[in-house]
Amino acid sequence: MNTRHWRTALASVGWGLVWLATAPTSHAADNFTAVSAADTPAKAKKPKPSKAPKPPANPSTGESKAERDKRLLRECRGKTNAGACEGFAS
Repeated sequence: MNTRHWRTALASVGWGLVWLATAPTSHAADNFTAVSAADTPAKAKKPKPSKAPKPPANPSTGESKAERDKRLLRECRGKTNAGACEGFAS
């Protein structure tokens, strides 16, 4: 590459850096609005904490998780620890 090409490439890079450096500052200055203490919005009210939802009932049987656990403990007593009784058999 000869000297003329190097100068042109260096000038292009230089102008590109100048444009990158000036563009964000001019854009930020256009969108700036001063806010005084009187213009600040009032504190927003905190929403009330909601109650914990009930555990969902199994739609096919209509029983809650606690009811199902009690039933499986009762029905799986003395059976093998497999299938639906896994973890509930004695």
